[in-house]
Amino acid sequence: MPTSLEPGLDPHEVLVRNNVTVVGPEDGPVLLLVHGFGCDQSMYSRLLPFLSETDTFRIVMFDHVGAGGSRLDAYDPVEYAALDRYVTDLLEVCEALALKDVTVVAHSVGAMMAIAASVLRPDLLKSMVLLAPSPSYLDDDDAGYVGGMSLVDVEDLLGSLDDNHMAWASAMAPVVMGNPDSPELAGELEGSFCRVDPLVMRTFARVTFTSDIRDLLPAVTVPSLIVQCSNDALAPLSVGEYLHAELAGSELVVLEATGHVPQVSAPAETARVLLSYAAA
Repeated sequence: MPTSLEPGLDPHEVLVRNNVTVVGPEDGPVLLLVHGFGCDQSMYSRLLPFLSETDTFRIVMFDHVGAGGSRLDAYDPVEYAALDRYVTDLLEVCEALALKDVTVVAHSVGAMMAIAASVLRPDLLKSMVLLAPSPSYLDDDDAGYVGGMSLVDVEDLLGSLDDNHMAWASAMAPVVMGNPDSPELAGELEGSFCRVDPLVMRTFARVTFTSDIRDLLPAVTVPSLIVQCSNDALAPLSVGEYLHAELAGSELVVLEATGHVPQVSAPAETARVLLSYAAA
């Protein structure tokens, strides 16, 4: 995996490819927002007003290739069948904008990308804020690791997605979002799932639910804040505790918020802990 822009790769092309958005003062400390599976940068739309309220931070958002306003013709299902390609894109966005001392705010599988990027290029990152993270969604009985899903669970999930994208989106969105008292939030997530091309959705789902970066954790030197929800169907509390134990220089905060997408369901609480950490 390259650790810098490939020779001849145009920074402008990187910014267009990933539909990069930048707001805030050019000389402000950088927050790089990385979205998760089945979403795009709009999943941070409720959080953004809190982050930009003081006009302090330079906020960089982008879409993974295949999502949102990214260049769909840049999507290669072979390249993007592994986490590595997404990590490379994250690093290329940083280099295309000449970012430094970056605080990466990464949600769900985006946290796996951030952790992998921090091992490859610790010089680029100041810190990480990991929202509802998991180093592996799969249980590992031999290692005593509880990821929250058995292999059968993952195979069933991927099989149902292969069978019927729209039905899967309708069934999974309420599970992922939680917060049944606010069904409109699950409706937004379902809409996001449905907008993604089915091939991209299926390929990215396999990346999300079968990747395992536990072996990288001892090599992480960048400090991190682990932000976990009090009740998350995809990332149980044991996952946050595991990450906190394995990541040197980490802090763990458990929100009152529930579900797997706190930047949507509880943006004020999420922003409060994020900004307190990023400003330290």
